[in-house]
Amino acid sequence: MFNITKKSIQWGDETLTLETGKVARQADGSVIATLGETSVMANVTFAKKAKPGQDFFPLTVHYQEKYYAAGKIPGGFFKREARPSEKETLVSRLIDRPCRPLFVEGFKNEVLVMATVLSCDLVNDPDIVAMIAASAALTLSGVPFMGPIGAARVGFVDGKYVLNPAMDDMTQLRTKPEQRLDLVVAGTKTAVMMVESEAYELSEEEMLGAVKFGHEAMQPVIDLIISLAETAAKEPFDFSPPDIAELYGKVKAAGEAQMRAAFALKDKQERTNAISAAVAAITASLSEEDQADINLGSAIKKLESAILRGDIINGGARIDGRDTRTVRPIVSETGILPRAHGSALFTRGETQGLVVTTLGTGEDEQIIDALNGNYRSNFLLHYNFPPYSVGEVGRVGSPGRREIGHGKLAWRALQAVLPAPTDFPYTIRVVSEITESNGSSSMASVCGGSLSMMDAGVPLKAPVAGVAMGLILEDDGKWAVLTDILGDEDHLGDMDFKVAGTESGITSLQMDIKVAGITPEIMEQALAQAKDGRMHILGEMNKALSAPQGFSEYAPKIETLSIPTDKIREVIGSGGKVIREIVETSGAKVDINDDGVIKIASSSADAIKKAYDMIWSIVAEPEEGQIYTGKVVKLVDFGAFVNFFGKRDGLVHVSQIANKRLNHPNEVLKEGQEVKVKLLGFDDRGKVRLGMKMVDQETGAEIVPEKKEKEEASEG
Repeated sequence: MFNITKKSIQWGDETLTLETGKVARQADGSVIATLGETSVMANVTFAKKAKPGQDFFPLTVHYQEKYYAAGKIPGGFFKREARPSEKETLVSRLIDRPCRPLFVEGFKNEVLVMATVLSCDLVNDPDIVAMIAASAALTLSGVPFMGPIGAARVGFVDGKYVLNPAMDDMTQLRTKPEQRLDLVVAGTKTAVMMVESEAYELSEEEMLGAVKFGHEAMQPVIDLIISLAETAAKEPFDFSPPDIAELYGKVKAAGEAQMRAAFALKDKQERTNAISAAVAAITASLSEEDQADINLGSAIKKLESAILRGDIINGGARIDGRDTRTVRPIVSETGILPRAHGSALFTRGETQGLVVTTLGTGEDEQIIDALNGNYRSNFLLHYNFPPYSVGEVGRVGSPGRREIGHGKLAWRALQAVLPAPTDFPYTIRVVSEITESNGSSSMASVCGGSLSMMDAGVPLKAPVAGVAMGLILEDDGKWAVLTDILGDEDHLGDMDFKVAGTESGITSLQMDIKVAGITPEIMEQALAQAKDGRMHILGEMNKALSAPQGFSEYAPKIETLSIPTDKIREVIGSGGKVIREIVETSGAKVDINDDGVIKIASSSADAIKKAYDMIWSIVAEPEEGQIYTGKVVKLVDFGAFVNFFGKRDGLVHVSQIANKRLNHPNEVLKEGQEVKVKLLGFDDRGKVRLGMKMVDQETGAEIVPEKKEKEEASEG
């Protein structure tokens, strides 16, 4: 009934297995990849013909994490996996980015890739397994895919690279100083196609070494997929790339001069309008048959690409007049929003980000429900890209994959320089509103985010800047690396290479390659130019702000207090009664975590002190010999019970009330009276013994006995 093919290798510390032929047999390609006990099923289907008039390649990738894979039931009200989580969106992009450029040029049939996590051992992250499974399923499907690709995760500990580190090691790296890198790399047999990373001030050489290490480590995986395909692959889909040479010749003859003049305009809006006019003129000059050709858009794009790329490769200026290494003019401003806790406006050429920082308390932390358990994050970064930023109209809705991906890249870049939560007990939310865009708005978010947080008083370890690099790589081997690319250079170029970091090193690296031919030499050149660009941008940012500022008067103030874990119950009280009383009485917010760390927050210093004192009175232990102010709560024949330390009572024996004999304590005391007492000690049963007669009830000072005074006087 089943025609099963299974291949396995030892990969690092685990066995990697690829299996096909048993599940999802109606899909064009289906593979279950297993690493350790983490399994991901990838299924590929594709339309056998393109939709009429379609002029783009419709590839859709969906990565799904099923909670049953880790033996969990989803949280929330509905108890069912709903909208994609941030991680699912990011992994979908991880699969899409290295695979998309490897489809044969001109193929426009719809392709769907679905990767479903079936089992997760909480050691091997399913994202790498999903990338491998998707690559294998595409390779088996018969779709014109020029793969396969492999993928690997690289860590960096004690100066050594680690292949596929455990999930727990890669979670919240900021709290693990020994873990300095989380890098995902994907590529073919001969080239690196994609890099995504979170780093902690690594050098250019260390980052390049990590990429090379990962590329070498994935080679057995690529060989395994090829071995599987030799046995189980379907016949290649009958597809021949369309020959657009004749159409391109007509397009070039009709509009090269006008298109070249359009690309000579330095202002983006003027250039965009001129290019649109040139396209309209070219189209109008063609025959009806040529106008109806679905490859007309490709021919026009080829002309645009040839003009932009040819000028640069031949040593000419870029479309805005710069050389290959110059960064566009930069203007940085901070403190521009009076009520925000921190704000910055970062402008680089025609790219601009308004970035705002808000400081919150522990209540504002994000609870992340993941396969490997729930955890809390006190650093949030949200990126918004409205249509007006590029002068367009469009639908405004919930954040898309692009917004989530760009926001995560900026998050990774800034994560490395944040203070430890124990040193800075705030929840930090950074929002980047892209108000103008012409290339690298994610890197503008990094620069603006760094300035905005310093404006809010966040004690960053160092400012962070980011720059986007591009590449022009021609068929004859000529190439040029471009610093601070424009939108057109990204769209028509061969690489999007984003590098962010401090003066000391790289904190994030993201690379997408559109051609399968990048060499270590090109990457090394790109990293060197990116470092120069980053240093220049940091210098420009320092003109606006080079160190954290004081807190805004509107930001909450937070004080932390650490208590023994066995005291947590006392602070919370039955049903939360005690903690509610503290909050209501003091007016401050109080958060308690399971480790006994208490955060007290308020814009009022008095409220914080009041809450602090109330908590301290509950958890602290009274000290023998100290004098306390208390209140008489009960009178009995043999003495008075005094509440003197939070909820703690002690007995003042009748002989310790006054320096005279009393028949009953009510001769000098009454219930509710405030008194000063000294803690004399504890009896055999642990009961508190207090005294009053040795304390001046007016001043609270201890009365020195007359005999002792004389002895001290004679010694003097």
